[in-house]
Amino acid sequence: MTGKTAPPATDPAPAAPKKEPAPTPKEEPAPAPAAEKPHPSPAPEHPPTAEQPTAPADEPAPVPTAEATPAPEEGAPAPPAEPQAPAPEPQPEKPKAEPPSSPLSLAVEEVSENSVTLTWKAPEQTGRSGLDGYVVEICKDGSTDWTAANKEPFLSTRYKIQDLSSGDKIHIRVKAVSASGASVPATLEQPVLIKEILQLPRIRMPRHLRQTYVRHVGDAVNMMIPFQGKPQPEVIWTKGGQPLDTSRINIRNTEKDTIFYIRKAQRSDSGKYELAVRINGAEDKATLDIRVIEPPSPPQNLKLVDVWGFNVALEWTPPVDNGNSEIKGYMVQKSDKKSGKWFTALERCTRTSCTISDLIIGNTYSFRVFAENACGLSEKAAVASGVAHIKKTKTAYQPEKIPQRDMMEPPKFTQPLTDRTTTRGYSTHLFCSVRGFPQPKIIWMKNQMEIREDPKYIAMIEQGVCSLEIRKPSPFDGGIYTCKAVNPLGEASVDCKLDVKAAGLLAWHRIGVWLCGTWCQGFQAVQRALTQLAPSHAALQCPSEDRSEDKMKSKVDAAAAVQ
Repeated sequence: MTGKTAPPATDPAPAAPKKEPAPTPKEEPAPAPAAEKPHPSPAPEHPPTAEQPTAPADEPAPVPTAEATPAPEEGAPAPPAEPQAPAPEPQPEKPKAEPPSSPLSLAVEEVSENSVTLTWKAPEQTGRSGLDGYVVEICKDGSTDWTAANKEPFLSTRYKIQDLSSGDKIHIRVKAVSASGASVPATLEQPVLIKEILQLPRIRMPRHLRQTYVRHVGDAVNMMIPFQGKPQPEVIWTKGGQPLDTSRINIRNTEKDTIFYIRKAQRSDSGKYELAVRINGAEDKATLDIRVIEPPSPPQNLKLVDVWGFNVALEWTPPVDNGNSEIKGYMVQKSDKKSGKWFTALERCTRTSCTISDLIIGNTYSFRVFAENACGLSEKAAVASGVAHIKKTKTAYQPEKIPQRDMMEPPKFTQPLTDRTTTRGYSTHLFCSVRGFPQPKIIWMKNQMEIREDPKYIAMIEQGVCSLEIRKPSPFDGGIYTCKAVNPLGEASVDCKLDVKAAGLLAWHRIGVWLCGTWCQGFQAVQRALTQLAPSHAALQCPSEDRSEDKMKSKVDAAAAVQ
């Protein structure tokens, strides 16, 4: 059948080109463009045929399909166009963008005779397209008609509604608007009375109440919280969004403060209390955190883990009830069987295990543990079921073996003698240090002559430091001094030079002049000094015959020349 149908299909093909040059352009101008459309874009004609349920209303749709059938017969590229038709079929729909979430923390900032000022925070989610702005809507109390206060959306989180009637109560809500739609509106809980507020409400929370207010079970809770606002604001206390239990909590309000009072606090009174001060829709809120605590219950499952030597290891678990306060630590006590008294072994142990040391040998010990929180120690303690017996252990002392070391050493000077210059009549010392074992014998020599028992010299040795004191030396005591150290293993020596100088005559004369104040008295002082030091120079006479300044200076120069 396929072979028979092929020839007739080829017959109209040559007939078509013969008729095309004359009749088609003149007699059928309209179908000519229709015939041209399937050739340049054969692919887009197939998708509409695949999507027939979407375009059954268009009548010309079947016409191009009839004309498209001979088109592939005329040209060879028509058959490969058929497998390309299913490619553009899958077209997933784009997910719809979600609108933004509602604005947050809508509140009244200010109310006047004909306006209301609002504030709020931006929504948490603004969507992919971003936020276009906000729309503020108002509705009079008792009505359901909401009207927009602003003509176009704006991006500010503060807006002032004007041209309102004094004395009206209005409901207010704010919507966030984006390209994907408007959000769920944020609405004020209470209607706003359009009336001038002389002073906005404000809570002046005391500093000690800004933190958690801690009281013990049975204590009284008495707090005064001041506030401000004109006219007199409305004060509202809640706990968890519910009104307070007036049978246990007493609230007294005045024009300037509110008093919160509980006669005897209980654990159930703990929690967060909300205080709201409101004037015509404008309000200020504060949160008060109260915690009522009591001593914790005792620890659980106290047991002896191990006993060795003088030590005991204990373990336990935290208490079931912490007394509504964090456990700060544990107190561990011990009791010996002989005395029966309890003694504290550890305080503020932060872990649930410990090791007790320094126990006495031969005693039997019991242990107990208290839990501690901010209220204090637990009323009862956890007592270990078993006891620890510290047994006596036989220990043999074994002295440590210290290797012997040969300490023998010949003498060696670690610090030599140094040359010195001293003044006549002033005692001087010579120092050096030596080491060696056995301790060496020290010999002092002057000019290679051993210094024996001479009261002028005092020789000493202490901790290896050798010293030689020369008392009131004279020029005769100058020379070469030698310190010699000798022991059975050898000997060593060090030398130094000592110079002893006398005081100058001119210096003595100047000292005399300074002391006496006149040339004559100064010269006499020099003469007395020369008499004591050098009798041969005592021939100088006092210049009393001629006290001229020139002769005095010449005689002083003569004395200096004699020196």
